[in-house]
Amino acid sequence: MKRAAILFVLAVVVPSLLLAWLAVRSLQDQEYLLERQQSLLYQGIADSMVKEMQAAVVTVKESFEREVDTLVAKSSGAEVATRFDAHLRRDWPYAEVGFVVSLRGEVLCPSLFSDAQARKFRLENDLFLCNTEATEVFYNNFTGQQPGSQVFNQAASVPPPDSSAQVLNALSSLPLQDPSLQAPQQQRIVTPSQQASPSQVLTVKNVARKISPSQQWEVPAPASKLLAGTADFQSLVAQSGSGTVARYLQDKLTLLFWYRLPQDPLLVFGAQINRANLLEDLTPRITLPSDLRQVISMALLDESGKPVYRTHPEFTTEWKRPLVASELGEFLPHWELAVYLLNPAQLNQSARTVRLALGLVIAVLVLAILIGGWLVVADVRRQLRLARQKTDFVSNVSHELKTPLTSIRMFGELLAEGRVEEKDKQQRFLRIITAESERLTRLINNVLDFARLERGEKKYDPQPFDLREVVQDVVDMFRPHLEQGGYLLQCRLPEEAVPVCADRDALAQVLVNLLSNAEKYSGDRRDIEVDLLTPDDGHARIRVLDRGPGVPASCRERIFEQFFRVHDGLSSGIQGVGLGLTLARQIARAHDGDLHCQNREGGGACFVLVLPTESRSS
Repeated sequence: MKRAAILFVLAVVVPSLLLAWLAVRSLQDQEYLLERQQSLLYQGIADSMVKEMQAAVVTVKESFEREVDTLVAKSSGAEVATRFDAHLRRDWPYAEVGFVVSLRGEVLCPSLFSDAQARKFRLENDLFLCNTEATEVFYNNFTGQQPGSQVFNQAASVPPPDSSAQVLNALSSLPLQDPSLQAPQQQRIVTPSQQASPSQVLTVKNVARKISPSQQWEVPAPASKLLAGTADFQSLVAQSGSGTVARYLQDKLTLLFWYRLPQDPLLVFGAQINRANLLEDLTPRITLPSDLRQVISMALLDESGKPVYRTHPEFTTEWKRPLVASELGEFLPHWELAVYLLNPAQLNQSARTVRLALGLVIAVLVLAILIGGWLVVADVRRQLRLARQKTDFVSNVSHELKTPLTSIRMFGELLAEGRVEEKDKQQRFLRIITAESERLTRLINNVLDFARLERGEKKYDPQPFDLREVVQDVVDMFRPHLEQGGYLLQCRLPEEAVPVCADRDALAQVLVNLLSNAEKYSGDRRDIEVDLLTPDDGHARIRVLDRGPGVPASCRERIFEQFFRVHDGLSSGIQGVGLGLTLARQIARAHDGDLHCQNREGGGACFVLVLPTESRSS
């Protein structure tokens, strides 16, 4: 056993403590992991909303193309060009100004003299639309190509073509990009306040600085994903049929949609978008799940980092330092959808809660491992004890089978050979053969019933009957055998019937086992009593009392375990294999009753079979 204890310590306790130490050390990273997971969750929500808004812009752009197609369908493109601005503003709510540009560099619409808004548009955009000025733009041609910085300044060198095909061929033959004029990455105006651990700072290309002793690090603002390029209008529309162009004029963002008709590719129809109307269509898509409304707030920030829409109107904070942010894209460059914690301390509180919870889990797991290891050791010891008991069981069964078989064979041979002539001896030998046969039958039945119970195959047939009849029948069956052995058997039954609903044969087997047990352990005081009691608690009690040595208090439950015997059967000379009481209790409990043992006053043991009466069981 000492070796088993050493193996248990080396195989279970030491690895468990080592794993616990490693787990405790890993808890210091849990706070950052929690922050990272929540940041990824909120980033995913923001990204999904931005995708919805981008899809909404695409829908608006498609409606613009349909509006152009509708206007052109009523008359030719050249005829529509002169009054395009007026029609578009009247019929399409997103238009601030409608324009038509020829690829030869002519602005056909709107007229400088239409109104103040048209005149302002012409003054701000003529040089760009006429290809005489390259300016910084954010561009999307909806074909998967984003040229970034593009230059198309050879337009002046292109001779006036004779046809639309020649114009398109000339435009497509010119270079789309000039890497030497690539615009540098733009610094993001809004900086997400995600924190990195010291080990991760080494992987960041930008320089990080430590801002507090608590190992929190501030990383410089990441570069914007959007690239602004210098380009003129012709270079943007050369290889696509539609697109968007965003540019800043006097620090004010203007967004242009443009569309080139397949049947008249020399004309480019466009619109300067009314940003307020567009935002009215986009902001309803910024919605928070109900379970997050009390945790985070979202805000749509313009190019200067100021909120133009908030999910929580009363919430204010340092807008340029959100938890996470997602850029809206080329149609609103430097605009971002930002996520803020309503309670910034909540993240640290959650991290501490997780750390405490994980610490408790680790402690519980270590305790579970230790308890489990102890249970394994206890089970091994139990299995070893059970193996010894099975070995004793085999020896006892062999002995129990051999003894009655020897008696049956010996007395049977005497009678068969005619060596016993006296009638009294013949009758006595026949009774011995009968008793030993019954004993052998009980032993085999116990073994078979135990095997059936172990496999779950034992079935009962409950029927209503008077319990007094079963007790009387079993006592009458056992009385001749016991009286022949010098036993005094007394039976006391109540005058009233005791109705029960049970398997009659199974209860009879219980009583037989209890009487057989009393016979074996009575010793010299061969006094056995059987009482049937009916108290008022709805249960009947059958007591089988003997005057044997009794059962020690430490063994009163263990005697009902399989193969267990207080005294070894072979050394003590007491017959039995350790299954009778096990079967008796299992049968009693299968009938919603029980079987327990107690000491008898004056010496001996008292076994009490408790069964519910029929009125209680129904």
